[in-house]
Amino acid sequence: MIATEIESRLRAALNPSALSIRDDSADHAGHAGAREGGHFHVAVVSERFTGLQRLARHRLVYHCLSDLMQRGIHALAIDARAPGEA
Repeated sequence: MIATEIESRLRAALNPSALSIRDDSADHAGHAGAREGGHFHVAVVSERFTGLQRLARHRLVYHCLSDLMQRGIHALAIDARAPGEA
């Protein structure tokens, strides 16, 4: 359910040419904080990232998901790229 919300928000805000969301929560069961939310990996390619440094790209993703970070996401790994970047 959280993964679907992540996808919906990122698609609406970033209009990505590629987007994948992986729920890694099962790999962290029993770890501290696992009860506070899931662990996710997001790989997103968007024109919105063109000309932005890594930190600015991550901030943009976090901005899209800000309230989910308080109620459903415990950890988020981000791979944010502009089109054409390897």
